[in-house]
Amino acid sequence: MNHELLSILVIFFATLLLALPLGRYLATIYRGDPSWSDFLAPLERLIYRFGGIDPGKGMSWQQHLVALLTINLAWFVWAMLILCTQGSLPLNPDHNPSMTPDLAFNTAISFLVNCNLQHYSGESGATYFSQLFVITFLQFVTAATGMAACVVVFNALKEGTTEKLGNFYQYFVKSITRVLLPIGLVVALLLVFQGTPMSWAGKASIVTVQGDSVSVSRGPAAAMIAIKELGTNGGGFFGANSAHPLENPTFLSNAVENIALVLIPLALVFALGHYLRRPKLSYMVFGVMTAGFLMLLAPTVYYEMHGNPAITELGADQHLGAMEGKEVRFGAAASAYWGITNTVISCGSVNSMHDSHMPISGMAELLGMMTNAFYGGVGVGFLNFFVFVIIAVFISGLMVGRTPELLGKKIEAREMKIAVLVALLHPLLILAGTAMSAHLYANNPTEYAGWLANPGYHGFSEMLYEFTSSAANNGSGFEGLGDNTPWWNISTGLVMLLARYLPIIGPVAIAGLLARKKFIPESAGTLRVDTATFGIMVFFVIWIIAALAFFPALALGPLAEYFTLY
Repeated sequence: MNHELLSILVIFFATLLLALPLGRYLATIYRGDPSWSDFLAPLERLIYRFGGIDPGKGMSWQQHLVALLTINLAWFVWAMLILCTQGSLPLNPDHNPSMTPDLAFNTAISFLVNCNLQHYSGESGATYFSQLFVITFLQFVTAATGMAACVVVFNALKEGTTEKLGNFYQYFVKSITRVLLPIGLVVALLLVFQGTPMSWAGKASIVTVQGDSVSVSRGPAAAMIAIKELGTNGGGFFGANSAHPLENPTFLSNAVENIALVLIPLALVFALGHYLRRPKLSYMVFGVMTAGFLMLLAPTVYYEMHGNPAITELGADQHLGAMEGKEVRFGAAASAYWGITNTVISCGSVNSMHDSHMPISGMAELLGMMTNAFYGGVGVGFLNFFVFVIIAVFISGLMVGRTPELLGKKIEAREMKIAVLVALLHPLLILAGTAMSAHLYANNPTEYAGWLANPGYHGFSEMLYEFTSSAANNGSGFEGLGDNTPWWNISTGLVMLLARYLPIIGPVAIAGLLARKKFIPESAGTLRVDTATFGIMVFFVIWIIAALAFFPALALGPLAEYFTLY
């Protein structure tokens, strides 16, 4: 047990040690300061010239959003075209069919919005062509989109008054050429050396030690798996995701993938401090996020390592922990750690089946997505946190009788309206979607019997998890849910669209409004946002607004299930 706990501590601190210098590097390249990666500048200039882009032209916050939404629309059309025709395209050695329109709609949106919810199995639902030119392609560009939007907000928080917040395309291209591609290459090579396939060959026919003849899927997996983790995407090349023995062969590959999925979100926190030259601010953000992360991690590790009491009553030995749905090569602790990191990060990859986790563990994973502000996805994690900072500043200002200010900019009615709308959108989408699904199932359980493998409390949790994962741009699931139906494909697709773009549009709009305002130098009466006191305020704002809104739903699902076991 001790060595299992030590292993997850090593993974966390290794991630932190890598994120610190990466944060400084991110601030350097986005500010345009000289760096070791400047040798890539000619390639970037070629990309700008090919696209007819002037990277030195400043853009207003409205122009940033137009650029972001326009390019995303083009990617959606491309993805739909390929997925609906993949069965007739090359690089399909296993002869997988094209997707149905509703499944293609869900899949295209899912990967477009960095959610990567999969209502198909990678081995049979996608071809090598679509895995490469849709899935992997979108995993790069959507991660870069979130990072570029994050830098726009960084620019708005700098001292001074401005209409221009940098150039979206410059931040987007640099995110790919100088961050995602080089680090992704390193991660992919490490996975290849651990046994992950990187091949164009089709299924291999083998005979097992039991004498059974089976076909084993292969493919260009390592490259896709690297960016799925690094870009906090989460979609698996194989149906079992990172629980698959070829997608995540060893404990070392497990550590590499787990570090990769946390690395950039954590680094962006430190990049904030370097970019604004306010390191204490990044420490405050890191402290709040880490406190929330640990509050979710501790009970999950505890319950997964102590086993299922219902199985204990049968006399079964559970010294390895609750191992249903887990891989022995990883163990209970590493599976629990991954379960929390991938839900607070909004990555959605899994190395064990969350549907088999203990009820409190499932609740902690749900809360990680419901709060959606502890580390979060690449770029958008900070954008979600930024909304709560705005609300916390406003409440704090009212408490002390001063005009709320954030880094020298007044927080007024327009900014607060946008922040509150964004904060309330998340629970609205999750709870409304779950309520409609529960209503349909309860009124016609025979018609929708295929939806739930586990009716009752856990079945409700499966539906709640599906909409929570969709709204948090996560993509993991309680896989007892029969999700490849028109209802689930279309409803979650719409939730993913709204939950991706409105929480980007809102913070970028707030940033643009703040950037225009007169800068007010700090004085003795200024509310400092880089202190532990303000961090505590933000922490409780997150829990009160984001977590307590879901308490009734959690009581009907994982909490009710917990009390039936204990």
